[in-house]
Amino acid sequence: MAAAVERYGQSEFVERVLNLMKGYDEGDDLLLYVGGDHAQGILDGAPVLYWPELWGTRALLYVWDESAAPAAIGTLGNPAWRVREMGARVVAARELPAASELAGLLGDSVARVRSAAARSLAAVGTLEDVDRLRPLLKDPEIEVRRSAQQGLDALRARFPKS
Repeated sequence: MAAAVERYGQSEFVERVLNLMKGYDEGDDLLLYVGGDHAQGILDGAPVLYWPELWGTRALLYVWDESAAPAAIGTLGNPAWRVREMGARVVAARELPAASELAGLLGDSVARVRSAAARSLAAVGTLEDVDRLRPLLKDPEIEVRRSAQQGLDALRARFPKS
């Protein structure tokens, strides 16, 4: 990502990443910067699917501008589960105000999204979100249960009782 920022500048890079997240073609070079070797497969004819959106979202973990916040939060409603999962990571890393959107993902049909939402809610939520995480302690997937417990522990650590 550093090479891409050096080439385009931070503002232009973030703008182009946001366009990728919207589904626009930002050129082969940007796709290779954010997608690496896997992007070459797409350039060679593999199905595009959701990969550019995912890579654009992931790029926001490394290069940030506040103007990206609405788009980052918007990924939580993306139809592709990998994009929702990555969006939850970005929301947590950038401490974005998206607790209600994350709470909606706690019931996602994909376990990895539920896990990511629980971890992210722990980072940006409030003590009131403890009640939202508790049902996940009985989730059929162990990773979700583990993330829920870690989320509960993190919220309690962030908001100790006085």
